[in-house]
Formats: sequence, structure tokens, C-alpha cells
Amino acid sequence: MTDLLPSARSRGPAVLTKGAAPPAAPPQESGPAVARGTRRRLGPGRSLPFGRLIGPALLIALWWAASASGYLDPRILSGPGSVISTASDLVATGRLQDNVLISLQRAGLGLFFGVVSGVILAVAAGLSRSGEYLIDGPLQIKRAIPSLAMLPLLILWLGIGEEMKVTVIALGVAVSMYINTFAFLTSIDSRYVELAEGLDLSRAQFIRKVVVPGSLPGFFVGLRLGVTSSWVGLIVVEQINATSGIGYMMFQAQLYAQSDVIIVGLVAYGIFGFASDAAVRAIERRALSWRRTLAG
Repeated sequence: MTDLLPSARSRGPAVLTKGAAPPAAPPQESGPAVARGTRRRLGPGRSLPFGRLIGPALLIALWWAASASGYLDPRILSGPGSVISTASDLVATGRLQDNVLISLQRAGLGLFFGVVSGVILAVAAGLSRSGEYLIDGPLQIKRAIPSLAMLPLLILWLGIGEEMKVTVIALGVAVSMYINTFAFLTSIDSRYVELAEGLDLSRAQFIRKVVVPGSLPGFFVGLRLGVTSSWVGLIVVEQINATSGIGYMMFQAQLYAQSDVIIVGLVAYGIFGFASDAAVRAIERRALSWRRTLAG
């Protein structure tokens, strides 16, 4: 009998007889199917349209509630109703529009010159060792020196006119653009460089097909920081030896303890900063649509 068991096993599955216990089921292996059923989501989740407005809207609601309940002293911080009324008066007289246009012109010129010069310096330093040795050191030193510390020297060189104000803004933007663009440019995998050399690409083709796609994420990071730097620099230069602009309007309001006018200026800075950052984000998502990131 014992010599038939192997042959019976080899013929196929055993036939169950009455009263016989069923054969034990083979142990199931824990594989991807089990893990897939209990997988937890680790990403940030789906994005909501205009979801970034939730935070500012909540902040305004808290400000309104604190003002309406009497927790905020109007002499220290005006309520939203008073600020809206003051903004309407400033718009009616044309004072707000004139100062906003001048501030936008200064920030736009500083941003343009800063972006152009920062990208040119990053490309020159990233594609040439001699360029890196000549450019990277001075710009790293400038990064450690605040633009506010250079104001006395710039006033001595350029005076107190528009050239000095645009230069201060452009310096802050250029450093942000250079640092981020240079960092991403020099982190391009060397295998792509070897492939370009193997395909005998020209310098212009190498820049267009390898350098630009590889450094584009860093460019947009630097652009977002540069936009912020332009508004920060604008606030500084418009409160020092200025005769127009949002910062000048706020400085004059400080002399007369007009907190509502100061908050109107702060809100204008905040709106322009938020809108410009959102515009750069939209351009970045469109230009880098081939990437799959947590941001979506």
C-alpha cells in the first residue's frame, strides 16, 4: 500500500471519501495583492481649484471677527471696514492708482534686469570653469550681504533717483536667480553631457537640448524667489528718500498715525505678491508639465 501512495499522488488530486478530512489548503503567499488592498496614501491628496485662497480668506475672517468683537483697538489696527472705506477714498482721489503704477514700474524693471543678469551669470559660471572661478565667489559674497547694507554706497554712487531704486531691486533678484539656476545647471547628470558629445552636438544645440531642460526647474524656483525679492526690495527703497510709491504713502501715513492707510499699502503689497507668485506657478506648471511631482 505504501508503494502506491506516490503513484496516486502523481496521478492527480486525491478523491475525497466519506468521513475523510479535506486536505489542508496550501499556505497563501503574502504578495503585492495583499499589500495593494491595504495600501495607504502618502501623497498630499487632490488639489482644489483656488485652494490657495483658503488661507488668506481665513486670515481676513479672523481679522474681521476680532475687529467686530472689540478685541482690536482701532488706534493700533484698523478694522476691515475702515480699511475698505479708506481704500475707496484713495481710489476716488487717484492717489492709490498713481502710487501703485510707480511701484509696479520700479518692481517690474528691477525684476527684468535681475532675471536677465542672473541667468546670464549662471550660464556663464555653469558651463565654464574659468567663469565659475570668476563669478561664483563674488556672488556668494553678495548673497551674504543684505541689500539694505549696500544702500549707503549705492546712494553715493547713483544718488537717490530711480536708478538707485531699480538697482537695489535688481541686485536681490539677480542673486536669487543665479543661485538656483546655477545649482540645477551644475547638477545635470554627466551622462547627458557625454551623450551630447557622442552625438557631436554644437554648443548652441547642447544648451538648447540639455542645459535648458535640465536647469528649467531651478530657473522657476529662482524666479519665484526673485519675485518675492523684488517686492521686499521695493518696500525698502520706497521708504528711504522716496517721493512716490506705495512705500512712500505708507511712510507718510506713519507720521500722522493713519493705520488704515498703512494697512491699505500692506494689502496692496500682499495682493501683488500673491498674484505674481500665482502667475509664476501657472507658467511653471505649463512649462514643466512633463514632470510628475507631489505638487501635481
